[in-house]
Amino acid sequence: MRNLIIVAIASLFFAATAIAADAGCEAKAVSKDGKPLVGAAKAASIKKCEKDAGAAAPASSACEAKAVGKNGKPLAGAAKAASIKKCEADAKK
Repeated sequence: MRNLIIVAIASLFFAATAIAADAGCEAKAVSKDGKPLVGAAKAASIKKCEKDAGAAAPASSACEAKAVGKNGKPLAGAAKAASIKKCEADAKK
């Protein structure tokens, strides 16, 4: 019985995160001039957003937190990108 409750709670958690990701990606589906996308362009934009969010969220957030310089300030630009790329490559090993 306890295992059933744990599974139910876990599935609700994953469903809530999927819904939240979908709502966030749908809000980001806008053209360059700020108008909402429609049709195939909207579907492609949402699909790309969800793919990026699903793949990058766990590793990227941890690596972004580690992207700080010698002086303790957060890195920016190319230095930040290089630091995150190296961190993610090390995490895959």
